[in-house]
Amino acid sequence: MEFFIKFFVFLLGLLVGSFLNCVIYRIEKGESFLRGRSYCPHCRHKLLWLDLIPVLSFLFLRGKCRYCRQKISFQYPLVETSTAILFLLLVFFPISIDGGRTSINFGDLFFYWILVCFLIVIFIFDLKHYIIPDKVIYPAIVVSSIWYLVSGIFFNFYTRYEILNTIYSAFGAALFFGTIVLVSRGRWMGIGDIKLAFLMGLILGWPNILVALFLAFLTGAATGVGLIAANKKTLKSEVPFGPFLVGGTVVALFFGQNIIDWYFNLLLLK
Repeated sequence: MEFFIKFFVFLLGLLVGSFLNCVIYRIEKGESFLRGRSYCPHCRHKLLWLDLIPVLSFLFLRGKCRYCRQKISFQYPLVETSTAILFLLLVFFPISIDGGRTSINFGDLFFYWILVCFLIVIFIFDLKHYIIPDKVIYPAIVVSSIWYLVSGIFFNFYTRYEILNTIYSAFGAALFFGTIVLVSRGRWMGIGDIKLAFLMGLILGWPNILVALFLAFLTGAATGVGLIAANKKTLKSEVPFGPFLVGGTVVALFFGQNIIDWYFNLLLLK
């Protein structure tokens, strides 16, 4: 039975990931992703259902459009596979919420599936265009805020402490990034990073937000140094920070409390 549940969730994640690719492309082009058939971005030929099977179509077509033979971006299978894996992990892997909760109900599960979709779109869009679109980040913040309030007040999924925890964490993270933006006059961070930090606080709460921010700055700095050493970037080059924030959020969501426990145990050993 568990195998069929895993298979269904993984398949659902692949299908959702395919839709997210459509969302990302349509936002790039300023088009609606709610209507109109999918088409090749090169020759604009409308795609058949055979061309839209997640991952398998990419492999069968050897990464090329059936009609114009132009290369299909690896973004498509990677987004589909990543979405499926994260959907599966949220079902079968304990997650760390607000510094300690390790179990979720179906309402939480659906909520975190939606959040994963928002985070994946933000990750890819900022990586490609160095911008976090308002039409993605604002709905994500609204959905998160409404969920915590409604589930806490009407369904008692969250305690008053947990709701306040997320609120304080969201405003604290946003204030921290806002200070960086003001001090650097926008050279180090952008306004979009402030909004994303607010969302991270809502998702993770305290103290997991610290883990996510630490990992984001650590991996961001390491990547920047690596790119400079490889002569791919200079000290004045712009590097999108959103993907590192999203990566830190995902890691903290699953392993935040474990990382915190490991750190304090390390301090005690000293």
